[in-house]
Amino acid sequence: MDVDIHGLRAFAVAAEELHFGRAAVRLHLSQQALSKRIRRLEDALGTRLFERTTRSVELTAAGRRFLPRAVDAVSAFDRAVESVRPGGEPLRVDVYDERFTPLRLLREASAAEPPLRIELSMRQGLSAALPALRRGEIDAAFGRVHDTPGPWPAELACRLVRLEPLDAFVPGDHLLAGREALRPADLREHGIAMPDPAGAVEWRGYLTRLCERFGLPLRFTEPAIGQRHLVELFLREKAAVGLGERSIDAGGSGLRRVPIVEPEILLPWWIVWRRRDPPPPLRALLRRLGRAPRLPAPADPLRWVPDTDRSPVNA
Repeated sequence: MDVDIHGLRAFAVAAEELHFGRAAVRLHLSQQALSKRIRRLEDALGTRLFERTTRSVELTAAGRRFLPRAVDAVSAFDRAVESVRPGGEPLRVDVYDERFTPLRLLREASAAEPPLRIELSMRQGLSAALPALRRGEIDAAFGRVHDTPGPWPAELACRLVRLEPLDAFVPGDHLLAGREALRPADLREHGIAMPDPAGAVEWRGYLTRLCERFGLPLRFTEPAIGQRHLVELFLREKAAVGLGERSIDAGGSGLRRVPIVEPEILLPWWIVWRRRDPPPPLRALLRRLGRAPRLPAPADPLRWVPDTDRSPVNA
């Protein structure tokens, strides 16, 4: 029996995850289909690659020797396919907005070799991007998958790619500007003021859940158009606090960034794509984005995400 690329890809992903359930999700397969592919590969090689129990998955000695060569073979295959794609069409990805993490993630991913050609769009929210994704107008979109309207579309797959800390942003003359760090309880007297998310109902849901959890007053201002406008809106606030990703460069803007701690407030970012036949550039992007980060436990005193964000989107 010949070794095929499907078996090699299944082995490489399962070896990275060491969990057949997570590997199956990444490959858009059932666990049964994943197991069959790996079993066919083991039969073709005449050796076992995994030791599986009810509680763990580990590589055998043969599996550890085979892994780097299998990864090289899968990468070479994907590069070969990409080299003959008609027209070299770019990967169409919605990054939500210029001021958020997905744009940085794409810059990092596209800088690797071989380079990815990416065509960006910014629909200001995953809720707005999902219809375009389902129609095939884009290949992937970033956003928070929870609190999107309606049931989750069965034809769409998603993966958590980043947990981005949120910090407080205040003008230099704000009462809290001199603090080295803030706890959520420190914000109860001042409250949170944020630009109106408009159609990004998942972002509104996140802010609402955050403020309800920690007892913080929440007020929405006018929508922000780009990062400069966001800075202007935050500078207007003399009592309330704005929230922004820690990665935002506020240098020279007149804003002071103050870390929020105990717990650190985390914003989950997911990538979403159509399950059926993802093109090689999308598979390459998913590999470059790496493994999904681990969500904090519900009782973790140091890191927080909404409870709903730990649930499967199709639950």
